[in-house]
Amino acid sequence: MSDSEVAEANARRAWRDAIGVSLATGAYGISFGALAMSSGLDIWQTCVLSLLMFTGGSQFAFIGVIGSGGLAAAPAAIASATLLGIRNVAYGMRMSALIGRGTPKRIAAAHVTIDESVAVALAQKDTRSRLIGFWATGLGVFVGWNIMTLVGAIVGDVLGDPRAWGLDAAAAAAFVALLWPRLRTRQAIAVGVAAAVVATAVTPIVMPGTPVLIAASVAVIVGWFNLFARKEVAA
Repeated sequence: MSDSEVAEANARRAWRDAIGVSLATGAYGISFGALAMSSGLDIWQTCVLSLLMFTGGSQFAFIGVIGSGGLAAAPAAIASATLLGIRNVAYGMRMSALIGRGTPKRIAAAHVTIDESVAVALAQKDTRSRLIGFWATGLGVFVGWNIMTLVGAIVGDVLGDPRAWGLDAAAAAAFVALLWPRLRTRQAIAVGVAAAVVATAVTPIVMPGTPVLIAASVAVIVGWFNLFARKEVAA
């Protein structure tokens, strides 16, 4: 294949990945809409939250705390959502060189810099396909997520308790699906297992949102010292 044919094949792959992830992720926006309604938010509050916050983990953390503590828990809900959203700063730093210059473009990119858009972009093989993966996934998920949030908010009463349908686990399941293909080396597997163990251990004793950051520190430590990679090279 010529270079142009390879580039076109990579671009088509990026579009396929973006469309697949957008449809899957957008679909479970219905779980957020239903859970938000059951937590005491109304339809407009639910939809505005998805439009402006648009980061699934933070949104679920926010309504989870609100649902358990009511309006009195609003400060804790905001804090936990903020803690979970901090990871997007790291994503932004990673994507900055790819996005390029231009204030309007960077503002738009910041809003769609999420787990899915970054994962799809980094899975591609060249700059053009990475850009396609990032923008197509980010915008696709944004549109699908907000449409399904509205649907979930409207049909929430019909569904009854969303937890009975397992909708409260949809976000975590989708994130695991994004992470799974990257668990190909000893170091990646070790980081995943250690982070999961640490997050599970500290969840009962720290504020919601904090376990994510504590678990992330495990990845930073392992990556900084390149612990398991050395063993693989030596082997």
